[in-house]
Amino acid sequence: MKPAAAVTPIAFADSIIRAYKRYGVDPQHALRAAQIQPSILARPEGRITADQLEALTDIAMRELDDEALGWFSRRLPWGTNGMLCRAALPSANLRVALSRWCRHYAMLINDVRLEFRVEAGVAQLNVYEQVDLGLQREFCLVSTLRNIHGFACWLIDSRIPLASATFPFPEPVHSKAYDLMFRAPVAFAEHHTGFSFDAEYLKLPIRRDDRDLRQMLLRPLPLIVLQYRRDRLLSQRLRDLLRTRSLELSNADALAFELNLSTRSLYRHLAEEGASLQRIKDEVRREVATHLLTRSHKSLKQVAAAAGFSNEASFNRAFRQWTGHSPGEYRQSMSGG
Repeated sequence: MKPAAAVTPIAFADSIIRAYKRYGVDPQHALRAAQIQPSILARPEGRITADQLEALTDIAMRELDDEALGWFSRRLPWGTNGMLCRAALPSANLRVALSRWCRHYAMLINDVRLEFRVEAGVAQLNVYEQVDLGLQREFCLVSTLRNIHGFACWLIDSRIPLASATFPFPEPVHSKAYDLMFRAPVAFAEHHTGFSFDAEYLKLPIRRDDRDLRQMLLRPLPLIVLQYRRDRLLSQRLRDLLRTRSLELSNADALAFELNLSTRSLYRHLAEEGASLQRIKDEVRREVATHLLTRSHKSLKQVAAAAGFSNEASFNRAFRQWTGHSPGEYRQSMSGG
């Protein structure tokens, strides 16, 4: 197996060591467990792997009993993030979940203020500093954004591509790492910290339950580095288009144009999900056809057209492949005739 690349800025590990110093605890045990040489902390250009940072973070949160790692004026005791996750879990959709997260976060922390809003079809999650965060400012703000974004993706089990990410501090020497962390246009020296994404994702339902949460909390930190491959919004939009405009949008070029993608990007996104355009077309056509055959009195020719077939003969062939029956036989069997 190829070893993990060391691309995580050493500045983030250094921030955790500052938390140890703040609480008067020796960090040597944590550094050894994470296999981080103390000498690398003095090198601004130094890099560690994501696994090393995860190990150091996990140990530090437990040893210092502070899941905020010394960022704020008060500790966030071990288990705080789990409590926030559990409070957001029983939500109808992502919009409700993020609103709850921000509201409950405000009950715990006064040092920063989270703001969640939607404007002109764009969802924005902003972080406003209420106090001077000092030398841990960068790691605090970056981690806060990545934690929320990772949790949001986990809740709906979908990649949420960011449209932008902004930070109020000057561009750091390790700014290239931000491209990997956020995979979106990143701007520095802005008025506040935040990210934005398509508000349509807010409508997606929560796909996790308490059992999933218990399992996730056994190892929550990979959420901030996990890049989800599945994009449920793209698949849902594609299915919606095929349900309502399957004849008009009969090929990949037309569908991609309607989704504001290149044809190549459409195929790439579907491949990342492990899906294919033809399979989705067949699923939607079968869904539409079986619904109309059992819930309507439309003629077979009308059902074929509604399901996106140009003629009844091709519809008959496809339907027999799906079910082993002709459309007429299927309708009769479902009606009890």
